[in-house]
Amino acid sequence: MSGVLVGKASEIPEGDKKIIVANGRSIGVYNIGGQFFAIRNTCPHQGAALCSGITAALITSSGPGNFEYERDGEIVRCPWHQWEFDIKTGYMVADPKMRTKIYEVTVERYDVSIEDDHVYIYV
Repeated sequence: MSGVLVGKASEIPEGDKKIIVANGRSIGVYNIGGQFFAIRNTCPHQGAALCSGITAALITSSGPGNFEYERDGEIVRCPWHQWEFDIKTGYMVADPKMRTKIYEVTVERYDVSIEDDHVYIYV
């Protein structure tokens, strides 16, 4: 994948995402707590636009009626079948054998670009 201009880091505020197309691949670039992560915008289940789904917290439980919300904004839920994926790792929450591709992110100066499976974010 050759370098592709994504935009400025300020265009992706904390807790938000930007979906771009780079060489025919749709990729979601997320700002989680001031750190940037990029995942393929394709659910490996049936090909839905994964990053158009809800971004939420991981819901855990220590017993009936007891729910806790952890890692707020780190989980994306597929809009078709609600399969949940960790934005930081690409792994499916319920079955870590299933995953979507992630891209390494490097913070640079000025603009955001993707090159050779890396997302370069410029500030």
